[in-house]
Amino acid sequence: QVQLVESGGGLVQAGGSLRLSCAASGRTFNSWAMGWFRQAPGKDREFVAAVSWSGSNTYYTDSVKGRLTISRDNAKNTVFLQMNSLKPEDTAVYYCAAALERHDITWYAVESAYDYWGRGTQVTVSS
Repeated sequence: QVQLVESGGGLVQAGGSLRLSCAASGRTFNSWAMGWFRQAPGKDREFVAAVSWSGSNTYYTDSVKGRLTISRDNAKNTVFLQMNSLKPEDTAVYYCAAALERHDITWYAVESAYDYWGRGTQVTVSS
């Protein structure tokens, strides 16, 4: 059984930074692709970023390129989302997800690519 637990959310002013973490259980974390999604109030959940099993490949939605960075530490079974230059439109619940199958990195931009999900952490950016 895989469990994903997000942390690091909170309230921040526009232009500020946050670092989200997602701690994963499971012996084979280093073989999973990992992704971050977000869901703003009244909107569908959307893709934010993905990282390959090795960490060598990453993929981002256009609206976060240059501001958000996904990374992973396989020794600690943890994936991160460094969020800089935050905007009010980044306000959402952020979810991490794990994908057990290997594909091209762009494959992981859709929810159906993932097998396990965390419960989310709230990020609120004030203007």
